[in-house]
Amino acid sequence: MINKLLFLIGALAVLTSGCRAVDSAVDCHSICTRYRDCFDQNYGVDSCESRCRANANSDSSYYTKVDSCDACIDNNACATAVFSCGANCSSVVP
Repeated sequence: MINKLLFLIGALAVLTSGCRAVDSAVDCHSICTRYRDCFDQNYGVDSCESRCRANANSDSSYYTKVDSCDACIDNNACATAVFSCGANCSSVVP
């Protein structure tokens, strides 16, 4: 019984971290691409995504910021996103 419980806890930990990695990758791509599209056509999206994913996967507080930023900018025009989401996104992109 204890072995089954430990297995279940381990499996949940692996699944949760895997979902978080996928979610952060999608969110980081969205955020970095939006920054390029709205502010700087020469912005390095690939390096932004790599930095964002690494930080989100290693720091749950940063992951929460990424999730919040992506939710805020979703379906907003650039100007609206700047005014509405600046506080949510300022620590994710420059």
